[in-house]
Amino acid sequence: MNGLSDVRLALHSQELAAARNTGARAGALRNAPLGLGRWGLLWHRLNTRKALLELSAEQLRDVGLSREQAREEGLKPFWRV
Repeated sequence: MNGLSDVRLALHSQELAAARNTGARAGALRNAPLGLGRWGLLWHRLNTRKALLELSAEQLRDVGLSREQAREEGLKPFWRV
């Protein structure tokens, strides 16, 4: 599944929703493996966002994201949180 599990995507979508509701900055939410340096984090974002764009409608439904939400997140530059 291109490095993204359904569980990780679901957790990430919940964290994003919680950040929107509480006004927390999305930068505080790092959904990446611990111990990554700056370049590792950027590389992780690039790959996971690319994988998000490749998910099928069924996979997005499993995660609880709309196609538009996935597209919005997937098209963000890798340097933005």
